[in-house]
Amino acid sequence: MRLDHLSYAAGPDGLEGTAQRIGTLLGATFLDGGIHPRFGTRNMILPLAGSMYLEVVEVLDHPASQKASFGQAVRARSSLGGGWLGWAVAVSDLPTIEERLGRKAYQGSRHRPDGVELRWKQMGLTSTAADPQLPYFLHWEIDPALHPSVGADERFSLVALEIAGDPQRVSDWMGEPVEKPLEDVKVEWVAPHGTPGIVAVQVQTPNGLVRL
Repeated sequence: MRLDHLSYAAGPDGLEGTAQRIGTLLGATFLDGGIHPRFGTRNMILPLAGSMYLEVVEVLDHPASQKASFGQAVRARSSLGGGWLGWAVAVSDLPTIEERLGRKAYQGSRHRPDGVELRWKQMGLTSTAADPQLPYFLHWEIDPALHPSVGADERFSLVALEIAGDPQRVSDWMGEPVEKPLEDVKVEWVAPHGTPGIVAVQVQTPNGLVRL
């Protein structure tokens, strides 16, 4: 189990505007990630060192976005002005997590602009939407060479997560200490009595540390 990516819901300036705004702060350029046909969303991504990436995502005017948990979550966060949506951990043994939590994973996919389809299975998004301190789980079904982090400028890396919440609650959900998948990323638990979820992230860039 490892930290895979962080999701940021587009604000009033839309997907491209939000990605450009964050990219300007970091001194980096987000790439067009393509469309999630099953979720009714599309994204732009920024590969990071350590096999991680950031994604900015927006909901589309598509029936799938009304039904899929991810589409619903993105719509709800964007309607509040956008911001950090959640975090995902990649796992190698999804059936064990399915059995432990008593739920089934479902298929996800994204079509990149070059036509390549990325496929994975994921679960836990409904719980993440209800309690954003919790990550959701995914298992990639692609060649590692196609992972969205490939091609990252190693000078850009995730340094820290600031999460409002309870580390024990998150550890219980994950089935292991929360520090394990985040061993290369510092976690600062803030506002334990506030609204749970990612408050901010810290990214190392060639120009120094940037807090988003």
